[in-house]
Amino acid sequence: MSRIGKNPIALPDQVTVDISADNLVTVKGAKGENQVHVKANLAVTQQDNAIVVNRHTESKEDKAMHGLYRSLIENMVIGVSQGFVKELEIIGVGFRAAMSGNVLELNLGFSHPIFFMAPDGISIEVDTKRGKNPIIVISGHDKELVGQVSAKIRALRKPEPYKGKGIRYLGEQIRRKAGKSAAK
Repeated sequence: MSRIGKNPIALPDQVTVDISADNLVTVKGAKGENQVHVKANLAVTQQDNAIVVNRHTESKEDKAMHGLYRSLIENMVIGVSQGFVKELEIIGVGFRAAMSGNVLELNLGFSHPIFFMAPDGISIEVDTKRGKNPIIVISGHDKELVGQVSAKIRALRKPEPYKGKGIRYLGEQIRRKAGKSAAK
């Protein structure tokens, strides 16, 4: 049996789960609502204050899907109760970030500013302190969407290996290169 799939998912008090006949699992909480359509070979049941995912067969694909869907449902429960947060740090002279409404404006050393529109369910904040690098805080209830948005913002100016300038995840270590050697 799958080590991850066999564990029950504990439900916090403010989270409600609705499991329909066609294996559509809907999780509602204080932060929002998420849905996932579970494969037909898996059975999702609610027992007391927990959700249990079981599989009908022992095929290789069903074993893989067992752990996957259990993790997806657990991430939905965590997302609607606590939420997910990713932080990006902007490093570089003259690199700036600012929020205006629902639009993130980035100056990343290009000849033009870059405007990034936050999708529904995602909130973006910019923390700028004097003498510190700007930090972009991305939060939401959908783990996949938070990760996708942060990856898209990071891809606008990836950190380069010589000086380390660009957008990186907070705490990310960049592998640095030495650059050109001095003439002999």
